[in-house]
Amino acid sequence: MDSEKLWERAVAFHGHVCGGLMIGYKAALYAMELLELSFSEDEQSVCIAENDACGIDAIQAILGCSIGKGNLLFHMRGKQAFSFYNRKSGKSVRLVLKPRPAGMKRGEALDYYRQQAPSDLFFLRQATLPLPEPARNFRSFPCDGCDEETSENMLRLEEGRRLCLDCCRHYNRFQV
Repeated sequence: MDSEKLWERAVAFHGHVCGGLMIGYKAALYAMELLELSFSEDEQSVCIAENDACGIDAIQAILGCSIGKGNLLFHMRGKQAFSFYNRKSGKSVRLVLKPRPAGMKRGEALDYYRQQAPSDLFFLRQATLPLPEPARNFRSFPCDGCDEETSENMLRLEEGRRLCLDCCRHYNRFQV
């Protein structure tokens, strides 16, 4: 699919055009080039995003990374940084957005990002996080507190009772 159609797909998914969407679009294009990625029907392409901003929608629309499939994960650091992985080849890369030119106004960002080649927008770094394991299916059990079905990996055992994260007491030794 050509880059204009990919952009249109990202805009349709996100709902409007903005600089943040353009960042994710350029990151997805660059990852496709560097790692030989394409739209992921399953979990072949993986993205770990360090933010939850507009650009994530472009990555979802273009690369098929999604929370539901388990190939879009968040490592929240407030950075415009994305680690991409190709499960088939084992290759990975971390793309970190370079700072905008000094004095650029917020309204000028979209045009600036649009005009730049992806290689000019991002620092190319080694992925620092390991490739996540493929998504797993867990059994669900009723919480002994609220009786709501909860995935077994999200239950806590407290005084012999299985409790969801909302019902269990949170342990913090530093809390006064």
